Amino acid sequence: MKAMLIVNPSSGKEEALDYVNQIEELLIKKGYEVKTAQTEKELDAMKFCQNACREEFEIVVSLGGDGTLNETINGMVDQHHRPKLGVVPLGTVNDFARALNIPLDAEEAIQVLSSDRTKKVDIGRMNEHYFVNIVAIGAIAEASYEVTPEQKTKFGSLAYIMEGLKTLASTPDYPLYIEHDEQVWEGNAFLFLAALTNSTAGFEQLAPQAKVNDGLMHCYIVKKPNVLQLASLTTSMLKGELRHQKGVEYFTARSLNVSSSKDLVTNVDGEEGDLLPAAFSVKPQHIEVIVE
Repeated sequence: MKAMLIVNPSSGKEEALDYVNQIEELLIKKGYEVKTAQTEKELDAMKFCQNACREEFEIVVSLGGDGTLNETINGMVDQHHRPKLGVVPLGTVNDFARALNIPLDAEEAIQVLSSDRTKKVDIGRMNEHYFVNIVAIGAIAEASYEVTPEQKTKFGSLAYIMEGLKTLASTPDYPLYIEHDEQVWEGNAFLFLAALTNSTAGFEQLAPQAKVNDGLMHCYIVKKPNVLQLASLTTSMLKGELRHQKGVEYFTARSLNVSSSKDLVTNVDGEEGDLLPAAFSVKPQHIEVIVE
């Protein structure tokens, strides 16, 4: 049996390499021949995972943040052979691990790799790319690109929200045209979210009804709030009550097409994505993840 460990050495305050020997020893004890691959540049994790699929490895372990995990999964989607996925989260937010109840403590997450339990999870597709947590379009999505690594280290996921809310006074809402499962929504929105899991941007109850394997995107159209509504909006995101908030429209979809007359960029699992227009779909229960 073969296992590949994909390591982003800069993750976890550059502590990722400290865990490599521990993971290798655990997998070797379980009977695996282990190959360790370190990323050096963008798309390395995706290429390493594609090689593991071609060579029919039984397990691929992602040791890094959400970006490393996203690349690893992009390398696995639609392959003839898809290994089981192990996750040791070392990122700022770690939404995917949260959604699957994988411990955020690296030492504890490593022990999960010895489990024989797995869970099949959905993967989202946007144009030619894949995502595992969320796509955001609008003010907070665009503002997230202004967040510095120092802010992420200090404030974690709140850094994205803080930066987004700072732009509220100066940011307009945007015209959006959304087709979903043969229905249409057209109007101006401050923010559009399409979530695959309950944990998005570090808010573990943003979409509490979302399941990792329900085959659905849970979508929120957020109209621009005034100053008085802003505190209520933030509170509703924390409490899992966003869909009941005034000025928010909620729906589920298996497929989406989103366009705008403005040049709007998408934010995909916390990283910059394509400009609109974009087509979205779900690949139900497409990959198998090792869980406790």
